[in-house]
Amino acid sequence: MPILVEPALPTGHLRDRPQPRLSIDDELTLRPWQAGDAEAVRTAFGCPEIQRWHVRRIDTAAEALDWIEGWGPRWLADRDVSWAVVGPADEVLGQAGFRGLDLVDATAEVSYWVLPSARGRGVAVRAARAVVGWSFAELGLARLGLRHSTANLGSCRVAERAGFALEGTLRSAARHADGRHDMHLHAVVSAAS
Repeated sequence: MPILVEPALPTGHLRDRPQPRLSIDDELTLRPWQAGDAEAVRTAFGCPEIQRWHVRRIDTAAEALDWIEGWGPRWLADRDVSWAVVGPADEVLGQAGFRGLDLVDATAEVSYWVLPSARGRGVAVRAARAVVGWSFAELGLARLGLRHSTANLGSCRVAERAGFALEGTLRSAARHADGRHDMHLHAVVSAAS
């Protein structure tokens, strides 16, 4: 069935370029995940707060490695991207990226998490801003969304501080381990849109 608009971005928009390493500031960098990050991933998904909001548990080093290795094919499929948020000694502090890249509409949805040891330092806010900046300037995306449970007040603060305007509430939109959750919908739109 023919589409009536040309895709805003061509097929291969991610695939045809290497995933970059992005300097955020003097302290933080976004870099592609590496096999040596498996223990940090396992630690992250062992955190009850990360499990609560991301509905995933990783129990073994092999599962963590599978999670890491899964990002390459998702990049090549023009679908999703994830970076390790690392500190000055290349230690993993968290994750930032986007999911559900839509080439027709030039949109995606930002995600992030931060290890407990790195919380309270603005890591998620700075990483989310870097993802937004790169997505708009380098990829030409028009809009980035961000969804979180209305019960996740920390994520709401991150979204607001990173420049994502609250657009509304999606009722009973996601299922977590403790049941269905209403979700806040935030978004930021490119100035070029």
